[in-house]
Amino acid sequence: MVKTMNKIKIPELSLVVLIGVSGSGKSTFAKRVFKETEIISSDKCRAMVSDDENNQAATVDAFELLHYISSKRLKNGHLTVIDATNVQTEARKPLVQLARDYHCLPVAIVLDVPEKICQARNDERVDRNFGKHVLRQQRSQLKRSIRNLKREGFRHVHVLSSVEEIDAIQKIQREKLYNDKKEVSGPFDIIGDIHGCIDEAIELLQKLGYNVDEIAYDNESFGYKVANPEGRKALFLGDLVDRGPNSPAVLKLVMSMVKSGIAYCVPGNHDMKLQKYLSGKNVQIKHGLEQTVEQLSQESEDFKNTVKEFLYGLVSHYVFDKGKLVIAHAGLKEEMQGRGSGAVRSFCMYGETTGETDEFGLPVRHNWAADYRGRAKVVYGHTPVPEAQWLNKTIDIDTGCVFGGKLTALRYPEEELVSVPAKMMYAEPARPYKLEADSSLSHQHELDDLLDIDDVIGKRIVATSLQNNITIREENSIAALEVMSRFAMNPKWLIYLPPTMSPSETSDIDEYLEHPKEAFKYFKSQGIDKVICEEKHMGSRAILVVCKDENAVKERFGIENEGIGACFTRTGRNFFNDSALENAFLNRVQLALTHSGFWTKFNTDWVCLDTELMPWSAKAQSLLKDQYASVGASASAALANVIGNLEITQKRGIDGVDQLLESYMAKSEMIGDYTKAYGNYCWPVNGLDDYKLAPFHILATDGETHMNKNHEWHMETIKSICEADPKLMVATPYQLIDLDDDSQIESAIAWWTELTEKGGEGMVVKPLDFVAHGKKGLVQPAIKCRGKEYLRIIYGPEYTLQENLKVLKNRGLGRKRSLALREFALGLEALDRFVKKEPLRKVHECVFGVLALESEAVDPRL
Repeated sequence: MVKTMNKIKIPELSLVVLIGVSGSGKSTFAKRVFKETEIISSDKCRAMVSDDENNQAATVDAFELLHYISSKRLKNGHLTVIDATNVQTEARKPLVQLARDYHCLPVAIVLDVPEKICQARNDERVDRNFGKHVLRQQRSQLKRSIRNLKREGFRHVHVLSSVEEIDAIQKIQREKLYNDKKEVSGPFDIIGDIHGCIDEAIELLQKLGYNVDEIAYDNESFGYKVANPEGRKALFLGDLVDRGPNSPAVLKLVMSMVKSGIAYCVPGNHDMKLQKYLSGKNVQIKHGLEQTVEQLSQESEDFKNTVKEFLYGLVSHYVFDKGKLVIAHAGLKEEMQGRGSGAVRSFCMYGETTGETDEFGLPVRHNWAADYRGRAKVVYGHTPVPEAQWLNKTIDIDTGCVFGGKLTALRYPEEELVSVPAKMMYAEPARPYKLEADSSLSHQHELDDLLDIDDVIGKRIVATSLQNNITIREENSIAALEVMSRFAMNPKWLIYLPPTMSPSETSDIDEYLEHPKEAFKYFKSQGIDKVICEEKHMGSRAILVVCKDENAVKERFGIENEGIGACFTRTGRNFFNDSALENAFLNRVQLALTHSGFWTKFNTDWVCLDTELMPWSAKAQSLLKDQYASVGASASAALANVIGNLEITQKRGIDGVDQLLESYMAKSEMIGDYTKAYGNYCWPVNGLDDYKLAPFHILATDGETHMNKNHEWHMETIKSICEADPKLMVATPYQLIDLDDDSQIESAIAWWTELTEKGGEGMVVKPLDFVAHGKKGLVQPAIKCRGKEYLRIIYGPEYTLQENLKVLKNRGLGRKRSLALREFALGLEALDRFVKKEPLRKVHECVFGVLALESEAVDPRL
């Protein structure tokens, strides 16, 4: 640490311990140069636990609180300042340990103020009534402390020896740690363990687009001139040396790239062992170091010294791209990322071992990646694997080149793996890593076979790209868990659930509850100029996941022996109860996709579709039988009996019967309309040919969600699929409407009127863009406008009576619309996470969120 005239330099993440006797001005100094929230004062902690900051009896509790608050700040990556005397070794020891526990650097700032000044200041304070002997004792402890602070573990010590020096400090300059490269966003080519394989390293760089030329050796170029493509940078994961044919050449190549600014490199355990050897340390010359030592014997002493300094200067790990990418030789747990300590450096180079050895005499390593929950992607090497695979946003790209495997690079952010095969087996592995060949499923799919209830239960706050944070209440999570655990299909299929849909505002037209005018008015008020009107089919919402073949099912979804896809409801249940029928149905859809050229056009082997599956009666048999049909039948029979008796009474000439009879005949007509209304949505289903499928969204394919395309694109693209099997699939009729054109609005209303008068359900009005933002932020993704007779099913046979309509027109839509937006954001977030190959628990966090929100108290008729 360097002291200047008016500032002190400290690491931006550190535990700063102020050391000084009472009255030395620690609190005043801290307030001047640190933020109020960064300072943890022992006096204030005493006050918090006892209402008296001078109550020495509360000291133990106060320091427990001080350490607790400090630990929470350090855990969350915030600089923390301890304002206490801290003159005793035993007081500082737990603070140094706290810094180690959270992998940050302990910093000591000593205020060495003369005892007379401290005494004078204390005399002016009525709350400080201790004697001079206390200050004398503290002063003595301080003087002894200054000599030993470095030995105690303080990495940086700054002593201010007078009031003038203290007053001169006007600024604390916070310096980034060497590993902090968050401002560097790439693109990158991350290269795994080379181990002296120079030919493969050059071939891989050339395959990645780098131009590599060998030139005359000098201390600037080290014998290589490398040009990077399109501003890309190479990131080397260490273990440059040992076992391979030419470690010095690899060192020259990497050093030349690092020096020219087109590469970064982190150290591997083999690299640091070589550094110790070159520094004269006593190391065992084995595990490949013997080859490197022999190869280096042909090099100059100047080159070997340069290698020694280069390796010594390597940083344990790097954090890039605003914290989204971490590279380290052996990986790194979340709580260590962007921090600096001996434990961090050790983990970066060796990983985490269990303390046991295997049958080959090698340490057994803990699979830290299986427990990883971090936000950043972690790319590492160290442990050779046959194939690089993602696991919980981590990937090991050491594919054992020196053992006859291949040298692999990961392109970032593309996440494309690029490899070149080894020219030969240069070394025999101590552990035959090729025996660890993958099972039929990926490591991620194997891990996702067991889902953890803690990942979805309880109150949760889910971050989404569309609506920031969405809160899921604990009681709603329990309801979602009930559905998932008892009724849902194989959860690996559940990559998306659709949102609820809000109706239009209440119509101001007397005989209508809903009308397209209100939907158009809503979107216009939000600043939306163009909308699409789609016919609302008389069916049930169904989500389809369809794969090109069973191999695609296994590779992308981790599912075996369940056919080529799934069809499920918006609550995650199987749509079909008959597995044979479901398989036949999905095979038909798959054939249509194949015949339409879909797989080639989208360069995918799977697709997720949002659809309507008809008839409604196919899924709502029990609802029809137990609710609608029974109401219609019983009401018809009862009313017929009542009307018959009233007609007999009317003939007897009794007063008032005419009006009553007219009322009941109107009720009978409404019951007839009710029965006719739900009958429009039912037809016999005896086999697959009796179904109709109307897709309306292509939600996602391999590597891409399609929320960035407008609804016209979805409609036209789907039309070509439907043409491949018109017996099963129907294209949804639609109209594009310019909300500034009154004639187009009238045309859409006329179309809706025609649809509903023929018994159709109505239409859905959507902004032309799949995701649309208006004057007040995200707008409703869709608004349904249901016909008068369809609403009779929803609200009851007599809902059109004026006294009933008057009540219904007071319905509120606020909660429904809030729910629709939240579910929309969660659904698209789930898809986005799945497409980005995030762990299933991250996808299900959003899927569970949609299910949980469905249990909120909202009028189900809306």
